[in-house]
Amino acid sequence: MSVPILELVDVTAAYGRIEVLRGVNLSIPRGAVMALLGPNGAGKSTLVKVISGQKESTGGDVHLGGVNVRGASPEELARLGLCTVPEGRSVFPNLTVEENLSLMSYAGVSAEAVLETAYAYFPRLAERRRQMAGTMSGGEQQMLAMSRALASDPALLLLDELSMGLAPLIVDELYDTVQQIAESGVSILCIEQFARTALRVSDYAAVMSGGRVVATGEPDEVLETMSDVILGGAA
Repeated sequence: MSVPILELVDVTAAYGRIEVLRGVNLSIPRGAVMALLGPNGAGKSTLVKVISGQKESTGGDVHLGGVNVRGASPEELARLGLCTVPEGRSVFPNLTVEENLSLMSYAGVSAEAVLETAYAYFPRLAERRRQMAGTMSGGEQQMLAMSRALASDPALLLLDELSMGLAPLIVDELYDTVQQIAESGVSILCIEQFARTALRVSDYAAVMSGGRVVATGEPDEVLETMSDVILGGAA
């Protein structure tokens, strides 16, 4: 059996004396899309911060591609192939679409290759290439944020609340692209409060509640057994 792209073993984390992650165990196979679901306050956002190196865990281990990366910085994790699209779409609003994308060439990929990848996945960005990013719709900004992440040629892509604040049709379109990205060989962890769309393109699902992963399995199975937990936010 191949080494998982990401493996969390008994991970704990806290804010002061308040324990938020209470022994998280999670394994993502290489090349898979996993949806991480659960209501507000389940610990999903804290887990993303721990995985991406933005917050130190208080215990347990994080393995990326078989390497123990507990305590690694976001920059070190990026070099190992981990890239995060954070909640809230991090784009530079006062730069054009093309300028936002060209900034990613610092990672060692040519600007031409960055633009080619972005426009292949999101043709709408090519139409908007001279537009200021801050004047685009929320969905278009999310496309830009995803394109910037893909520029680093990630092995594992973390998508944190991709659907937040977006219309259902746009969310469907974005998740269609998530499926295309996965088909290119990128492993993906989708952290979502809104379950059904993420489950549609996922190979596996995990459910968090009370700071722990309380269920894992195939999407249909998890939806059937945990619907009261994961559909508490929305379908």
